[in-house]
Amino acid sequence: CIERNAMASVKAVNAARMALRGDGSHYVSLDSVIKTMRETGADMKTKYKETSRGGLAVNILEC
Repeated sequence: CIERNAMASVKAVNAARMALRGDGSHYVSLDSVIKTMRETGADMKTKYKETSRGGLAVNILEC
């Protein structure tokens, strides 16, 4: 849905602004974030990923 894409772009801009305001020190390393996201994606069923095969995409016709 177009609204979801618009909200995601707002979140991306805000995340970039927060990152640029920091001093370069981070509590969570990029490597640990990537590892965690990969594990989370591997644990998810395919139909719940961005495939339009589950969730609101199959139950709400406007999406």
